[in-house]
Amino acid sequence: MSEAKVAIVTGSSSGIGASTALELSRRGWRVAINYTKSLQQAGDITEQCAPEAIAVQADVASDVDCKRLVQAALERWGRVDALVNNAGTTKFVAHAELDGLSADDFQRIYAVNVIGAFQMCRAAAAALREARGAVVNVGSLASRNAAGSSIAYAASKAALNTVSMSLARVLAPEVRVNVVAPGFVETSWMAEAYGDERYERVRGAYANLAPLGSVAQPQDVAETIVWLIEGATQVTGQIVYVDGGMHVVPPRRT
Repeated sequence: MSEAKVAIVTGSSSGIGASTALELSRRGWRVAINYTKSLQQAGDITEQCAPEAIAVQADVASDVDCKRLVQAALERWGRVDALVNNAGTTKFVAHAELDGLSADDFQRIYAVNVIGAFQMCRAAAAALREARGAVVNVGSLASRNAAGSSIAYAASKAALNTVSMSLARVLAPEVRVNVVAPGFVETSWMAEAYGDERYERVRGAYANLAPLGSVAQPQDVAETIVWLIEGATQVTGQIVYVDGGMHVVPPRRT
């Protein structure tokens, strides 16, 4: 078995996942970059992490793909020390627009955000136990304040918190499992989803409300994820908010 540590980061062709892969690579980790469709972006991140990185196409909603992703890392390096479940999806629907979400929307969002993370943990569990490794699941402030892109998304991230707490219990003492819950993060994906004008309006409103008066960058979240992997050796079953303090802001009366 190689002495260099190995991480799998799902959804790592851009945004938080890409920043996490790059940060781990800078610290000497070997990284499996995962993507579903964005081959060129994944290739760019893999090249930046070279020579100790591979790109693996896999849809985490598929259990077969989850197993194949873990196996690709094991075949290349013989170990898995960390798993970052960052892959996620949503549908942007105003919460008051109840007819805007179908059962299919809920099922698709849960398939990636909740079931996918569980399947990845299950596929990697034996290797993580052997390595006495760590899992970080990327949640959301939406799980606490029931806000965010849609009701289905907020619900899925709340479910991910519960799955994470259960896994922290059953995978202990060998494997630590924690959640990083970002608030508004300045990414191209968010800008594209909202459109330029609305994005700036939402970004500004968030920064005005947040106690720290700012929004997070992908690197802010990545550094917290890496801390939970490398440094927080006595921390498991925790939710760490990276949200400028927004989770302590009292809800508005409606």
